Amino acid sequence: MKRFAIVLSLVAVVVCTLSLPSAKAQKKGKTRPLTTSQLMAGLVKPQLVALKEGLAKKKKTDDDWKAIGIAAALLNESGYLMLDDDRSPDKIWTDGAEILRDAGADALKAVAAKDAEAGIVAVASVLKSCKVCHTEHKYKKK
Repeated sequence: MKRFAIVLSLVAVVVCTLSLPSAKAQKKGKTRPLTTSQLMAGLVKPQLVALKEGLAKKKKTDDDWKAIGIAAALLNESGYLMLDDDRSPDKIWTDGAEILRDAGADALKAVAAKDAEAGIVAVASVLKSCKVCHTEHKYKKK
């Protein structure tokens, strides 16, 4: 039942995010309508929050580890989505997406070992990937 609720919640977030009007200033793929802003708000940020909060929890049940694993897997997958469909405008973007994929894979290894400390290290790498791209593409004044 919990799995169904999690999946339903994720589907609702994606549907709501995709129904928002696209901003022309946002980079998006060549053929698919998802904007970078929608990808970040609907997938990356919620999964990063879930990963951080799950790892910070003192006593983790098997269900907690499962949820943490889902967040790590979705973050890892988002690193691939950021490069799909010719979305990447430059090497900085590509490097950030690759760091995110590696960090997601490290988080998945930590989850498999039920090693919260290693997971927290992986979260730091996820945040590094965010900084790589955001410094150039989000915060830099054009």
